[in-house]
Amino acid sequence: MNFFDADPALQSLLSLYLPSPEREHLTPQFRKLGALVGDRLDDLAGAADRNPPALQVRNRQGQDDDRVEKHPAYVEMERFAFGAFEMAAMSHRPALGWPDPIHHVAKYALQYLFAQSEFGLLCPLSMTDSLTRTLIRYADQSLLDRYLPALLAEDFEAAAQGAMFMTEPDAGSDVGETVTTAVPDGDAWRLYGDKWFCSNADADVVLVLARPEGGGEGTRGLGLFLMPRVLPDGSSNRYRIIRLKDKLGTRSMASGEIALEGASAWLVGDLGRGFVQIAEMVNQSRLSNAVRSAGMMRRSLHEALCVSRNRTAFGSHLIDLPLMQRQLLKLLLPTEQALSLCLFTAVALRRADEGDETGMKMRRILTPLLKFRVCRDARKVSGDAMEVRGGCGYIEEWIEARLVRDSHLGSIWEGTSNITALDVLRAAKREEAHVWLRKELSANVAAAHGIPDDFRTALSERLDQAVDLVARAAAAGATGERSARQAASALYHAASAVVMAVEGAALAEEKGDARRLLLAKLAIEQKLSPSDPLAEADVDTETADAEWLLGDAPIPLGDIAGRLSRP
Repeated sequence: MNFFDADPALQSLLSLYLPSPEREHLTPQFRKLGALVGDRLDDLAGAADRNPPALQVRNRQGQDDDRVEKHPAYVEMERFAFGAFEMAAMSHRPALGWPDPIHHVAKYALQYLFAQSEFGLLCPLSMTDSLTRTLIRYADQSLLDRYLPALLAEDFEAAAQGAMFMTEPDAGSDVGETVTTAVPDGDAWRLYGDKWFCSNADADVVLVLARPEGGGEGTRGLGLFLMPRVLPDGSSNRYRIIRLKDKLGTRSMASGEIALEGASAWLVGDLGRGFVQIAEMVNQSRLSNAVRSAGMMRRSLHEALCVSRNRTAFGSHLIDLPLMQRQLLKLLLPTEQALSLCLFTAVALRRADEGDETGMKMRRILTPLLKFRVCRDARKVSGDAMEVRGGCGYIEEWIEARLVRDSHLGSIWEGTSNITALDVLRAAKREEAHVWLRKELSANVAAAHGIPDDFRTALSERLDQAVDLVARAAAAGATGERSARQAASALYHAASAVVMAVEGAALAEEKGDARRLLLAKLAIEQKLSPSDPLAEADVDTETADAEWLLGDAPIPLGDIAGRLSRP
């Protein structure tokens, strides 16, 4: 199965979000990766999951070594991700035969496909990408000259990987409690302390948060430092990998605990603004995390549809049974919401990088919004897809068990659900990012052709209500924090409904397929409207929705115009 060819939603949305010349050039690459996802990459991901990395603290001569031994399957996946598809460097230099850096939409489309087989490796890949981005923004030229060539190397053997070491035993989400100390040492610094959860533990270059001696308290007193694994003179830096974590998921990738014992590092940017600067890396990782979770939802949906279309029970194919249709629709909707809003955010990121203020504001609020909701939805979607396969889905020989394990990490890395929901309110309070998002989405839905007037009104009303809820929660201070998750969920569902409706209108006009308009209608009904828990199901409506959405045929706008207009 080619997972790009089997994903008409992704293909259709790329036609909207990725400029035609670049899309046409990269389509063979999407198709190449799509073929690997269901074949070689899938086999490698399973093998790497069954054979996690091991830490060798000494070599056979008894000398300190701190070497992470990776399974050959993981290394081969690295060659695909970092080498053949150049995903870590493509935002910063020409790649894949294209003369310019690759559009963010294309990069995240590749990550979305790759995640459908392997989630863990995309963490080092994303951190390398975001570390490079942070260095380009904040590091001085001498550091760029020293480390950028390896980070952007085309030869896999010469390429460097990146990581960030932030958390400590007593400083997880509350980074202001960081106690790792930075001591001046000529033109460099010495770092002392313990870092608690360090993914890609043996990375070649690492961004580290530390508090300069005598520095202030809280996040304002932190500096950001670039720490190489090997020093410029070829000697090993003075830090040790104490142990590797025994994790529930992402077993293929090494996460460890690090002891900094006078490690040499160089200041990045302004001393005391380290947290502000590393937030750039964190935000990029959050967006990538959401994209990966969206990819895992798509794989879960693929698995569920494959089983339900081909397995028979009680004399029928599973997909023809009413309850299975309802379950599949509940897998389909969050999967499509995630894809649409991830690609929409990738466009906002591109606009932000080009200096567009609206893009900057939207990216600021959409990133934590996606990290909060998409990663949580992936947990439920993967679990319910496991149920579709039944008992076999619970067996590690099938991918469902790994999808369930891996999906839970998305809600934890780079900020738990509570942290990211609160960050949505912070973006609203400090930057009025919710106002900018509403203005953009309102203009988009107003300009879209083919949306029935009453449905257009419903979309606008729900968007206004969600934005107002965010505004009230943000203004209420500590009291409003109790509503943070509710407000973030409301804004996510309203924004995704508007985005899918606008996409659906465009695709109905261009390709005769109004499928995403119907998905937007379901988002309004199921996520943003009151329901009576004692009311019977609308059988005729559910049956029609299933026939339209669980099939592959395009849905003409005229066929569903009445459905969209229904209250």
